[in-house]
Amino acid sequence: MSGSADHLRELTWSLRTIVGEDNVREMEPMSEHTTFRIGGPADLFVTPDDVEEVADIVRACKDAQTPYFPLGCGSDLLVADEGYRGVIVSMSDGLVNVGVDGEEMSCQAGVPLREASEMACELGLSGLEFACGIPGSVGGACFMNAGAYDGCMADVLRSVRCLMPDGSVQTLGVGELDLGYRKSRVRDEGLVVLSATFSLREADPAGIRAKMDDLTQRREEKQPLEHPSAGSTFKRPEGHFAGKLITDAGLKGYQSGGAAVSTKHAGFVVNLGEATAADVHAVIEHVQDEVERQFGVRLEPEVRFL
Repeated sequence: MSGSADHLRELTWSLRTIVGEDNVREMEPMSEHTTFRIGGPADLFVTPDDVEEVADIVRACKDAQTPYFPLGCGSDLLVADEGYRGVIVSMSDGLVNVGVDGEEMSCQAGVPLREASEMACELGLSGLEFACGIPGSVGGACFMNAGAYDGCMADVLRSVRCLMPDGSVQTLGVGELDLGYRKSRVRDEGLVVLSATFSLREADPAGIRAKMDDLTQRREEKQPLEHPSAGSTFKRPEGHFAGKLITDAGLKGYQSGGAAVSTKHAGFVVNLGEATAADVHAVIEHVQDEVERQFGVRLEPEVRFL
């Protein structure tokens, strides 16, 4: 963290006055908060209970000129072995309220996408079936326009409530979010998602459940869910599929330390048990270099590095 130990103590005290002593942890191992099960300690790990606390935390970090990172389910994230010099703002414990109004469902940023999908099914609301196996949070899904099986957030979002860089809270309609393949205005401008409203449609719950069961079965058959990972490691390159390029390059099963290209689906780099972030980086870089050497395509990671 920038500055001295005194600087860190002052910020810690300030954050504890905002969220309470129990909701600020020091040197928290990030391996416990990512689906990769990898990552060193964060200087401070803060858990807000509501939107106002999120705004106050961000303001305190900016005033202290200290980096901060809003964390959802940690599903698309590789945290360095050295950890994070700054403040992790954990959204997935406190920001989990859900409201329904007719065919609209609003979820706070920390709600797991899978749970949102399950709730919609129980309410007989269709549109979120594609999300039933995505391991991220609503906030993270808006950040990267998450998608699977021919569906994505852009198809169902009506609006997103965000904390803007100037500290104001604004509701942005889907047309203002600049959503594209794994991109959004949220990502480009460093906005903090507070909640999202989905525009769904009434349908037979049994039909919704059948579609979700089918997608779950397809996911279980094809993806290496038995090992920790961050989901698809690489973005889909134009005109190609990352998994096929990696397979054709002869890289299925390629291993460095405790990390490997999955033998079940080459688009996934997995943690075989004791992988470090350095191991994962080594596998990713080798895959990028080999695929580019053999096919002239440079794969771009979908995983975020912290």
